[in-house]
Amino acid sequence: MLSVAPMKPPLPIALTAALLASPAGADTLVYNANGVQVDGYGHVSHFHGFVIGDDGKVVRLVRADEPRPQTDLQIDAGGRTLMPGFVDAHGHVMDLGYSAIRLNLTGTSSLADLQQRLREYAAAHPEAKWVLGFGWNQELWPEKRFPTAADLDAVVPDRPVVLERVDGHAILANGAAMKAAGVTPATQAPAGGEIHDGLFVDAARGLIDPAIPKPTQGEMDGAFAKAQEILLGFGVTGVGSMSTSLADWDTFRRAGDSGKLQVRLMSYLLGVEPLKTIPKPTPWLYDDHLRAVGVKLFADGALGSRGAWLKRPYADKPDTRGLQFHSDAELRALADTAASHGFQLATHAIGDAANAQVISTYEWLNTKYGSDRRWRIEHAQVVDCADLPRIGRAHIIASMQPTHQTSDRLMAENRLDPPRLKCAYAWQSMLRTGAKLAFGTDFPVESPNPFPGLSAAISRQDVNGQPPGGWYPAERLTLAQALDSYTRGAAYAGFAEDRIGALGPGQWADFIIVDRDPTKLNPQELARTQVIETWVAGKKVWSREPSAAAAPERGK
Repeated sequence: MLSVAPMKPPLPIALTAALLASPAGADTLVYNANGVQVDGYGHVSHFHGFVIGDDGKVVRLVRADEPRPQTDLQIDAGGRTLMPGFVDAHGHVMDLGYSAIRLNLTGTSSLADLQQRLREYAAAHPEAKWVLGFGWNQELWPEKRFPTAADLDAVVPDRPVVLERVDGHAILANGAAMKAAGVTPATQAPAGGEIHDGLFVDAARGLIDPAIPKPTQGEMDGAFAKAQEILLGFGVTGVGSMSTSLADWDTFRRAGDSGKLQVRLMSYLLGVEPLKTIPKPTPWLYDDHLRAVGVKLFADGALGSRGAWLKRPYADKPDTRGLQFHSDAELRALADTAASHGFQLATHAIGDAANAQVISTYEWLNTKYGSDRRWRIEHAQVVDCADLPRIGRAHIIASMQPTHQTSDRLMAENRLDPPRLKCAYAWQSMLRTGAKLAFGTDFPVESPNPFPGLSAAISRQDVNGQPPGGWYPAERLTLAQALDSYTRGAAYAGFAEDRIGALGPGQWADFIIVDRDPTKLNPQELARTQVIETWVAGKKVWSREPSAAAAPERGK
């Protein structure tokens, strides 16, 4: 187990003294590692160790067949498997923190289960003026119906309750919450939204959200600290931080100013409004830990709440095609505003109509700004097979989440007919178009743990091996393709490939130690891989097994 300069837990006295006594400019050799990563040619490669400069960056890799380099400090990795830190291309950092400290409804098995958790939480938090929760998914319940305001009022009628669906595209409000927001039975849903018995879908959330008390600065800092701890525990050292509000940005800056920013964040601002305050992409801040790089837009909602915009009606609800958020002209204008400020575009699109609209928007942007701006489609879940080649031709990055496929499988089969499923969650087909893949989890919609995602990507099966043989198995990836998408590909998607995503000369020594070799596992074993240690810039920032290991050896 590695043991140089851990930040958590505190350094043993002997180790602290050894590091303080090291000469300025000291290099550190990590050796006897089972190093695994994807090289620049898309192949899984192995290495024995690497040299870290005093700036926290990799000087060079070391092969097993070469003499051990002479350095000031040397660390025996003990033969453990070492990998680059994962880069999650699409996550919601603050929401992850909030989901961990509020009412957690993830995995509720029924409406009764939700009500019981709500009852217990409300009783345990009598001081909370509003009860806020996250994570319910009616598709996991036997009845599969959406809950209603009356279902909440039966449990907590005396104070506002707002519970967010797992996809973040719908919230459920009780009567007290609707009253506080000024919503009445006569209130009409805005364009791009729907209201159903206390359920506020997509744009209709705007009727409730403004009434919810804003978190204090202390609450935001606490949520971020919790999110960062969770991410590091899963070996995630870089994130494409989606839908970053100005308040979120300020939270990240406070963490950076106080020396507490450890995960590297490529921030995508929520819409064009923040451009009044942040008018152009920022440089990298805090030793490459934070940058505002892009703008996040939305073309539609989510499949689970039937907000994804489809070209043809839903198979299980023929009276709707979902929700179109913007006309072609509106989306083009928003994208042009962001692009003219120098920002990258990352646009949410789940349904095939939404994906077609975004592809057309990016094709138009290419004629004005060139084809090297790395426009991104976030999710790209249901794409018309006829539109797939356009993604590659337009040099679009497909930012996708493998565990969405395993979570959505049964629901997608109900929502869509087989012809539309053929090019849904189509990772291998996407690569064949020439498009680049960037993988993530969309946390907290899914767990930020990347290993179930790697497993799903290579098997098209969930952690229990379902369905047998894999779901549309032609879309499976090789381990090299999947690992590349979770490291190098995700870094490329955030204009950070020269800094993170691999362990190579000049890149940050962001790496993890895991309990097994991913190249020697079946998919279900791979999904259960655990991170033992996480290191950022050559310093340990998280450990599963805190210990006061001996000081590193002096150079030999």
